[in-house]
Amino acid sequence: MNFWEYLGTRHQQLLTDAFQHASAVFQCMVVATVLGVLIGVVTYRSEWAGNLATTTTSTILTIPSLAMIGLLIPIVGLGVPPTVIALTLYGLLPIVRNAIVGLRGVDATLVDAATGIGMSRPMRLVRIELPLAWPPILTGIRVSTQMLMGIAAIAAYASGPGLGNEIFRGLASLGSRNALNQVLAGTLGIIVLALLFDAAYVLIGRLTIPRGIRA
Repeated sequence: MNFWEYLGTRHQQLLTDAFQHASAVFQCMVVATVLGVLIGVVTYRSEWAGNLATTTTSTILTIPSLAMIGLLIPIVGLGVPPTVIALTLYGLLPIVRNAIVGLRGVDATLVDAATGIGMSRPMRLVRIELPLAWPPILTGIRVSTQMLMGIAAIAAYASGPGLGNEIFRGLASLGSRNALNQVLAGTLGIIVLALLFDAAYVLIGRLTIPRGIRA
């Protein structure tokens, strides 16, 4: 059976795995984005706090994904929980770092002008600083998403959802007739999803970032 025949016979299962893969990454990115931006907002004004946040999230990223999921299994069990926790933690670094850089890069004169017209600190943050810091934050989100697309495949090790199951089944049956087709289908599916997500982020950037800021 060639690759295209394999896709024809397994397309329903592949679509289900692709949907679960994309859903897991999307939901974890939402949580990671909220946490990452909050951490950036809390720490960007302090040099040591910002460095601590960046160093901590960098340390998390150095933990091998198999080891991370393996350590989580005895605590939260198999399936979705270790997948969600691991992906959320791995997605934090680019968002935290870019949020801190973006917020620190806001022109101080604009913040002073907002203060001069009576804006409170929360209002300045919401109406001035975060909108101006949005382009680097969005870049961090894009980088995190691309990383998580690949890392999410490891979730199959803990009976998690997604295209990693196709890859692991192929690796477990190397030498069989469809082993290569399984690995190839799972890998190409992840690549396609990553490209689709990135295209969506480009569109979001065009819709949410004023042309002057993009330039």
